[in-house]
Amino acid sequence: MSMNAEKNLYLRCEGDTNTTEARKQWYRNLNSPQTEAMLEQDSEYFLHQSMSTPCMNALAAANGIYIEDISGKRYMDFHGNNVHQLGYGHPKVLERIQQQLIELPFAPRRFTHQAAIDCAKKLTEIAGGELDRVLFAPGGTSVVGMALKLARIVTGNAKVISLWDSFHGASLDAISVGGEACFRQGMGPLMAGVERIPPPITYRGAFPREDNSDLHYADYLEYVIEKEGGVGAFIAEGLRNTDVQVPSKAYWQRVREICDKHNVLLIIDDIPNGMGRTGNWFSYQAFGIEPDILCIGKGLGGGVVPFAALITKDKYNQAADISLGHYTHEKSPIGCAAALATIDVIESEKLLDKVKQDQDYVSERLSKMQKSYPVIGDIRGLGLLWGIELVTDRLTKTRAHDAAEQVLYRCLELGLSFKVSQGNVLQLSPPLIIKREDLARALDIVEQAISEIVID
Repeated sequence: MSMNAEKNLYLRCEGDTNTTEARKQWYRNLNSPQTEAMLEQDSEYFLHQSMSTPCMNALAAANGIYIEDISGKRYMDFHGNNVHQLGYGHPKVLERIQQQLIELPFAPRRFTHQAAIDCAKKLTEIAGGELDRVLFAPGGTSVVGMALKLARIVTGNAKVISLWDSFHGASLDAISVGGEACFRQGMGPLMAGVERIPPPITYRGAFPREDNSDLHYADYLEYVIEKEGGVGAFIAEGLRNTDVQVPSKAYWQRVREICDKHNVLLIIDDIPNGMGRTGNWFSYQAFGIEPDILCIGKGLGGGVVPFAALITKDKYNQAADISLGHYTHEKSPIGCAAALATIDVIESEKLLDKVKQDQDYVSERLSKMQKSYPVIGDIRGLGLLWGIELVTDRLTKTRAHDAAEQVLYRCLELGLSFKVSQGNVLQLSPPLIIKREDLARALDIVEQAISEIVID
């Protein structure tokens, strides 16, 4: 297959740059002149970009676990761009935001306010340990940039190690440390001093082991740190979000030891996976470690407000004479209100415990599916983040791109929306508030779609 063909296949499956017959049939099945007109207008006025524009449908509403298109069709949203831990329009979040809009809608830099202080304090409490210093920003990508700057200041070293296939945002500094080639293509020179290493993948990793262990990936990190020299930070997600790669606890504890040994700051990007997704406030807590810098966002804003935060240790409070962020909406009262309401709902509705119970249920259901359908090569997940990897052959592990695309559109027809990652991984990321009967119904839809594809 040519390089262009591989690129087109990747984009076809990863995002909405899609020219396949399945996408064309999806448009035809919408059968809505109003939708067609809106999509044409959207395509006319917005710059086209991979994974965003052109769009695949037009929405009129979002409430609870559902998004609704302008034709009135509702879809359980198992994608949500990872902001929908509480679903959409949670009444407690909206109430807190509305109250804040009346009291203090905006705060210029160099002024504080009670919502900001309360939010920072609460974040240090749920992070626990030594993570007791906070900076806010309008979005996760900005927080990643702040973290990289702080690591340089603290260690005096500018080099960064990251993982292939990782995603840390779409700005130039974020794609410099990111590992997805489609974001860097055509960009020219990026931030110098970045070394990428293979991620700890056991199903089809770069260095597979018969026992499916992943500790040797951590040893490779130390090898690179020692050979490269001048490394200030290692940045990674606690678990890979898009195609759901879950490292072992041993891997992360070894990484923590290596970073401590070599004076390398461990930056955990928990922007998509934080705020309860794993059954913990933050993903690193599932692995029994603590990062030096934690990046959070997305769901922090309650599915309403763009809001993000950096959390670090008091001993790294060393940048008083440098603007790490300096964002106009740095201490956004609305963002802080949304975050406080989100935390309150997770606590009051005991969602962390619920997610752990849901994890057991989803794991059991998907394991049964895997035994029934050879097209399912692997299942993996934590909390309410799961990946179903489809293959044409379990021995060769050849990616089943066409099958994944067919399952996606069939599930949409049946009222379930999710994303496909790496061309063949069905990524299921439901709202944490989802009721068991709705979760069961969603998995029934997935199984029905897979069974129909297998028969076809």
